[in-house]
Amino acid sequence: MANPIFRNSDTFNGRAAQPQAPYQQAPGQWGQQQNGFQGYPQQGQPQGYQQPQPTGGVMTLDDVIAKTAATLLVVFLSAALTFMFLPTDFMFPALIGSALVGLVTVFVVAGRRKVPVGGVLFYAAVEGVFVGAISKFFETMYPGIVGSAVLATFIAAGATLAAYKFFNIRVTQKFRKFVFIATASLAGVMLVNLFLSLAGVNTGLVGFGSGAGLLSIAVSVLAVGLAVFNLIIDFDFIERGVASQAPASESWRAAFGVTVTMVWLYVEILRILSYFRN
Repeated sequence: MANPIFRNSDTFNGRAAQPQAPYQQAPGQWGQQQNGFQGYPQQGQPQGYQQPQPTGGVMTLDDVIAKTAATLLVVFLSAALTFMFLPTDFMFPALIGSALVGLVTVFVVAGRRKVPVGGVLFYAAVEGVFVGAISKFFETMYPGIVGSAVLATFIAAGATLAAYKFFNIRVTQKFRKFVFIATASLAGVMLVNLFLSLAGVNTGLVGFGSGAGLLSIAVSVLAVGLAVFNLIIDFDFIERGVASQAPASESWRAAFGVTVTMVWLYVEILRILSYFRN
């Protein structure tokens, strides 16, 4: 119930339509149970006949990893080009424009019944511009911070995945609701803060560098924690999709969802690191 990319998908939420078992089953009439339901025998088929599996392929964990790596690679390349060649005068327009386009793209692509590969890669390219622009902004003020933020992001993601697997973390419905409400609340507060800051009002929720107050640091710590919690929910959704033998095309939805969370995690880590730099 957190990441809208997974939340809107029947496949990852276990709401996909399943074939129904026959209303009544007399001994010797129906085929052997397959995939949790009884198959109807066709005329002339022997008892125990199993219907063929779909030929389109199913989603696997290796496939999700490969597509996530490809999507993150597009983000990295786009960010690197933006970081190296974007003129300083265009840094803030690129930052704001890519953020708005990326946000719209997330909801457009997530709302599609079948995630378009082009839409996922377009989002990755646009989000790369955003990542490159904000990285250049922070690197200009605090040299060396970007490398630390990138390393910390992948360490945090790797540690989260390891904890999820080795400690057998189980995502409950209450946990999903808590993360969703907390994430939506934080997003609403930050949106209001953005409008107030444009009007010249400083709420103290967002700061930069060593001048940030305790409120800014607390908000950043909360945001990093929520990003990690969202990543755990993403892993749970992927595990559900693999277990339910989702179509192979849904691997792109999984890669899309993880990429969105990873970008958010990186930005929050970048921000919180800046609070402890002189």
